[in-house]
Amino acid sequence: MTHEGALPVGAPLPDWRPRPRPGGEALAGRCCRLEALDADTHASALFEAYRLDENGAGWTYLPYGPFTEPDGFHEWIEGISRHQDPLFFAILDGDGRAVGVASYLRINPEMGSIEVGHIHYSPLLQRTRAATEAMYLMAHHAFDELGYRRYEWKCDDLNAASQAAAARLGFTYEGTFRQDRIYKGRNRDTAWYSITDAEWPSIREALEAWLEPGNFDEQGRQRARLATSK
Repeated sequence: MTHEGALPVGAPLPDWRPRPRPGGEALAGRCCRLEALDADTHASALFEAYRLDENGAGWTYLPYGPFTEPDGFHEWIEGISRHQDPLFFAILDGDGRAVGVASYLRINPEMGSIEVGHIHYSPLLQRTRAATEAMYLMAHHAFDELGYRRYEWKCDDLNAASQAAAARLGFTYEGTFRQDRIYKGRNRDTAWYSITDAEWPSIREALEAWLEPGNFDEQGRQRARLATSK
């Protein structure tokens, strides 16, 4: 433990320097590709992919949507794609179709903290290798290529699917901020999760092992479940 006078303090970081901001570089894996979201390139395919979610459940915990008309959806994509924080990516499947989105947000280069959020997978992406690989690629870029030290995940405390996904991907639950915000006219208690740079190497190893082609049979079914460890 480090002390300053009689009081304990955090470990010194003499070599720390602010990290670069993500610039929307394309992130390519075996099963998917992430590229900067663009309305003219991605909106039409995304609209059709999200229409497969017939009851609109995927929009429930997002502060926007659902969109019922392609023109309105295109206009919304045009707006959010101009932002640098949140910085949105389209997730493309192996055929190059846009089938989901995710973003970096709350980007703090000085503190080395960055969040992944606005994750919205269409039925074409849900429960696929590409779904997990997309999250691996974003974490890998944040930690291994940009050098961030803290990677965050937040969701509505009632969003059981998002909480299960965070745990599966190796995030640690840090607590719930009660009455954190209001969206769509209702209260949101926000569950916080994170991965630190010290935890990332073992989580990365588990994700890479799970994503190996040999872990899947001829029908694409996993042979071994993903088991992240810290």
